[in-house]
Amino acid sequence: MPDFLSPLDRQQTFCFACSPRVPCFNACCRDLNQALTPYDVVCLKQHLNLPSTDFLKRFTESHTGPGTGLPVVGLRFRDDDDLACPFVTAGGCSVYPARPGSCRTYPLARGVSRNRHSKKVTEHWALIREPHCLGFANGREHSVDQWVHAQQLDAYNRANDRMLTFIGRKNRFRPGPLTPAESERVFTALYDIDKLRRQWSTDSCPTLGTVDRQRFTQAGQDDLVLLMVAMEWVEKTIFAAPAPIE
Repeated sequence: MPDFLSPLDRQQTFCFACSPRVPCFNACCRDLNQALTPYDVVCLKQHLNLPSTDFLKRFTESHTGPGTGLPVVGLRFRDDDDLACPFVTAGGCSVYPARPGSCRTYPLARGVSRNRHSKKVTEHWALIREPHCLGFANGREHSVDQWVHAQQLDAYNRANDRMLTFIGRKNRFRPGPLTPAESERVFTALYDIDKLRRQWSTDSCPTLGTVDRQRFTQAGQDDLVLLMVAMEWVEKTIFAAPAPIE
């Protein structure tokens, strides 16, 4: 583990505060590889009142994850001297209520492992204490649980943990790179859900054998339900288990 990471139990405490009164305020919002989870994209595009397609074109770039072979979306930082986040201002984050889960989690790092047989998810926490961050000097005390509650992280963590199952199924039944057509379908299902909704409103609708009818109806109005249904649809089609040999 790097020197700037210190393992923490959920009840352990740390001192931290970030505000305009901290000399390094906003400095961490520059020159980063800021990956966005599918849930991050849903929250941001809703907050900005943008269709997912427009949000992705204006604010993100994508590539293929070398470890998973899945599409990965990241924020496109400004093309200026300090490579600033597109949403940072002198007064702070302009999308603060919908900020990504990784921004909410800092200065903590959360790792998860999932037991393949019991399906149980185990959390691992660490404190990120980077030399440039001055938020530790006069911060008040928090436990990990208190930080998670204050930053409203539970919903982000639940949605993001669903990706563990998704990635695990991909690795098990569809290892290696996807075809360009498959990659496009997975990208749309995970990130461009308004495009997916338009497709599914036509004859591109998934068969009822792969998606529960009631949840499919709910997905027409609820972005998060649509995201969960879309992930299930990909798992049962592109990442389908091989048919048993008779």
